Amino acid sequence: MKFGMLHLFENPAGKGERQVLKEEIGLMRAAEDLGFDSVWASEHHFSEYGFCASPALTLAAVAPQTKNIRLGTGVTVLPFNHPVRIAEEIALLDLISDGRVDFGVGRGFQPIEYRGFQVDQSQSHEIFDEALDIVLLAWTQQKLDYPGRHFRFQVERVRPRPLQQPHPPVWVAAVSADSFGAAGKRGLNLLCAPAFGFYGGAAARMIERYRDGLKLASDPAAPREIGALCMVYCGETEEQARRDFTGPVLWTYRTLAKYIAPPAGQQPSQGYEIYEQLRSICASINWDQLKAAGAVICGDRDSCIRQIAQLQQRYGCTQLLCWTRMGGLESDKVSRSMELMSKYVIPHLKDAQA
Repeated sequence: MKFGMLHLFENPAGKGERQVLKEEIGLMRAAEDLGFDSVWASEHHFSEYGFCASPALTLAAVAPQTKNIRLGTGVTVLPFNHPVRIAEEIALLDLISDGRVDFGVGRGFQPIEYRGFQVDQSQSHEIFDEALDIVLLAWTQQKLDYPGRHFRFQVERVRPRPLQQPHPPVWVAAVSADSFGAAGKRGLNLLCAPAFGFYGGAAARMIERYRDGLKLASDPAAPREIGALCMVYCGETEEQARRDFTGPVLWTYRTLAKYIAPPAGQQPSQGYEIYEQLRSICASINWDQLKAAGAVICGDRDSCIRQIAQLQQRYGCTQLLCWTRMGGLESDKVSRSMELMSKYVIPHLKDAQA
C-alpha cells in the first residue's frame, strides 16, 4: 500500500488565509521527508470548508520544494473548469515536476459551488464525461475537434503536452454506483471515500461495479489502483488521539452539513447522491461506528495499523489518502501524527505486505 496526504485548506475562524496556506504548504513539503508517497490538493470554493481554488497552482508551489513525492489533484472538479485549460495546466505541472503528477478528477457535490459557478448540478454527469473526454483527447490527439452538447470547439493543437506518456495517471472520484462502473469502463484508477459514507455492503457492491467495469476496458489486464480517502490521526495513545481528533472530525462533518443540502424544496436527485450519505452521518455522529467503517482511522500506532490493514482487506485499496489537517487541527499535531505514521505505521504495513 502507498500512503498519501490530502489537503483541503480548511479555514475555521481564528486563522487567516495566508497562515493556513503557509501551514499547508509546509506540511506538504514535509511529507516527502517523512516517506509519504504522495500529496493531494483538493479543489473547493466559497466556504470555510476549503479554499484551494486551484490544485494545479497549489502543487506548482510544492513541486520546486520537493524531488520525488507524487503530486495529486484530489480532485480537480471538471464541471467548474474549461477542459482545454485544465489539460494545459496539468501538462504544465507535469513538466514543472519532472513527471510526478497524478490527475484526480471528480464532479463535486456542494450546491453552493455549483450555484457560484452557475452550473446546473443535475447536468454534472454529462458535463464531467465530456470534459474528461476532452482532457484525454487534448493529451493524445494532434487536432482536437469535439462536437459535444456542453462543449463544442476545434483546436489545432493543445500545448504543452505532459511529460508522462501517454498522460499522467488519471483517478476518478466516484460516489454513485454508476460512477464506479463508468470509471472501470474507462480503465482509470479509482478514488473512493470511506470518510463520506462509503462503507458496508453497499461499498463492497460499488467496488464490484468498478471491477466489472474494468472487464470492459480497452486493456482489462493493465494494473489499476484504488485509493481510499479516510480521516487519519495517529497519536501516542488511543485516548490522546481521540481527544485531539474529535473536535476536527465533528467540525468537518457539521460544516459540510451546511453545504450539501439540495436547494430549498428540491429533493435529492441526480447530482446529489452524496447528500443522503452525509446527512445520515451528520445527524448522528457515532465515533465507534465511523472507526469500524474505516471512515475515521484514529488511535495509537498499533490501532492504526489494524484499522488500515482491515480497510485494505475489505476494499483492496492500493493507496490510503490520509486526511489529517482538518477542522483547524494544529500543525504541530498534524506533524506529530505524520511522524508516528512514518516511523511505525507505514514501515510495518509495507514490510508485512513485502
